Amino acid sequence: MAAERGQASLELLGALPVVLLLGAVLLQLLAVGYSATLAGSAAEAGALAVASGGDAVAAARASVPGWSRAGMRVKSGGGRVSVSMRPPSPLAAVRGALELQASAKVQAP
Repeated sequence: MAAERGQASLELLGALPVVLLLGAVLLQLLAVGYSATLAGSAAEAGALAVASGGDAVAAARASVPGWSRAGMRVKSGGGRVSVSMRPPSPLAAVRGALELQASAKVQAP
């Protein structure tokens, strides 16, 4: 009976790295999904600005939170606005490998 007392603690210590890794992967997936949504919204905002005669790049950048503008690139031409965005990640290798892209196009009347 005394030998079994510490077994639960050892099992918890053994499972803890797996639980932490799973949590980190899930948070990274959430960051990727949110960044994809932001990129799509920024492309739409830029296209709407083109339709109204405004600055597409400024509109796209203004439509996203400040923290996401650092890894964001906006290209505009021919009625198409393309946005590339890197999702946040604590690992530089992951941050450099992931890039999300979205585009929106406005047709002239």
